[in-house]
Amino acid sequence: MIDYLIIGSGLAGISFSEKALSHNKSILVIDDESQNSSKIAGGLYNPVILKRFSEVWQSQSQLVLMDSFYKEIEEKLSCKFNFELPILRKFFSIEEQNNWFSASDKKNLAPFLSTKLITKKYSSIDSPYDYGEVLHTGYVDTALLLQKYRAYLLSNDLLLQESFDYNQIDFLDAGIQYKNIQARHIVFAEGFGLHKNPFFNDLPLDGTKGELFIIKAPSLNLDVIVNTSVFILPLGDDLFKVGATYNWKDKTDLPTEEGKQELLDRIHEIITCDFEIVKHFAGVRPTVKDRRPLVGTHNMHNSLHILNGLGTRGVMLGPAMAKALFESIENEIPLDAEINIERFYKKKNK
Repeated sequence: MIDYLIIGSGLAGISFSEKALSHNKSILVIDDESQNSSKIAGGLYNPVILKRFSEVWQSQSQLVLMDSFYKEIEEKLSCKFNFELPILRKFFSIEEQNNWFSASDKKNLAPFLSTKLITKKYSSIDSPYDYGEVLHTGYVDTALLLQKYRAYLLSNDLLLQESFDYNQIDFLDAGIQYKNIQARHIVFAEGFGLHKNPFFNDLPLDGTKGELFIIKAPSLNLDVIVNTSVFILPLGDDLFKVGATYNWKDKTDLPTEEGKQELLDRIHEIITCDFEIVKHFAGVRPTVKDRRPLVGTHNMHNSLHILNGLGTRGVMLGPAMAKALFESIENEIPLDAEINIERFYKKKNK
């Protein structure tokens, strides 16, 4: 009998897999790669919500866990995924500058908002009001991470590349039987695929579609991430990732003309040089209306667990939420009420 059967190998599934393996637990991952939000994600980590100049929920503790988590995976797979890079918030007025400096005086934001204006001029970007720099930022190359980690799982016979059949679960006294596999626990880390899961599909996962570009812009000499209405992330070789849109109605992962035009309009608001669209892609982020992850154990089957709803901040949230779920299962450490799926069942029972 293995310890954990993990369904999904996106950021949530990888985070939990690594947490279990680091505690000498046996795992098996099942994934048919039907969900691509982790693969096409922007991958940015940023402790500040730049629209409102407010702190991301539990960002300080998440950054600490995230840093050690990706360092350990990089060493394990001999590949670099985590790239520290400043994020500059372009200001559009003196009022925005003043709001930035007011925010930087707040105790929880002071570690993350530089009080020094960035006056550097970048070619093809008009910035009469300069920039503010967010500290402790960067991006994770999620596509490369997923590719390398899945290859690692395959090479160690820890990955089955197939769809999961929920009807094949049989409950045992101390775990489950799935086909010819016995496991103490199943962790469902399926992203937007949760809607097909009969054990957890009553949870309010509200997917948000995002569309992104890879563009080629030889005249855009940029060595930082610029964030305004979209982010522009330098990838090298004159390539930049640009995103992202937010669509709460369309639940497909197909690029659209509407999304394309929205991104084009926003890019033209920021840069003045010519560029070419190299790739246009889309995915559905697993988001929750209360902006908190879905973590916890089924209320009738204590061998079934969920790790989902990481939304737009999966790079930061994944390691922290995997740690919380693992410690809840193994050590009976209570989950934070804000992430525990019990918050929704309590509302239903009132």
